[in-house]
Amino acid sequence: MISTNQFRKGMAVIIDGQLFTVELSQHVKPGKGGAFVRTKLRNTRLGTIISKTFDPDKKFEQAYIDKKPLQFLYQAGDSYHFMDMKTYEELSFREAQLGDSAHYLTENLDVEGEFHDGKLVGLELPSTVVLKVLKSDPGLRGDTAKSGTKPATVANQLVVQVPLFIGPGEMIRIDTRTGLYVGRAS
Repeated sequence: MISTNQFRKGMAVIIDGQLFTVELSQHVKPGKGGAFVRTKLRNTRLGTIISKTFDPDKKFEQAYIDKKPLQFLYQAGDSYHFMDMKTYEELSFREAQLGDSAHYLTENLDVEGEFHDGKLVGLELPSTVVLKVLKSDPGLRGDTAKSGTKPATVANQLVVQVPLFIGPGEMIRIDTRTGLYVGRAS
């Protein structure tokens, strides 16, 4: 058991029978009244973030997350196939289990799988990935002087706002944490 005073970013806890990871934890001591802990928690099954406050001495069960190095192999329909880099075993997961991480997967991409009780709860992706622009509106002459953006569809049907001068066929770098365009890939 772990008290809410001991919550740290990235820690996994079980609250009301569900697995959450701590995104933010602040100990607040107001001028009047008792102290409390303000948290932001990510539900690992749903991917949603909730804000909750707790008494500092409230206790919860700490969950242990096993991390395994994985390499993405290929996609077949709704299934995404990975290889466990330690055992060389092939693992298959549904798109619903991967959530938004599925948009950033490219062949031979090394990721870290996070498992709880043998079930995948998330993927830790590299901070940026390189994807090919499949479709975007054509740019106009002189677009490089403006600071506008336009939508572009990249691999895995992800839509990203890119500068006006980016065209189809170009390789771009995307931040996996925010989903934003970072720059052209060299």
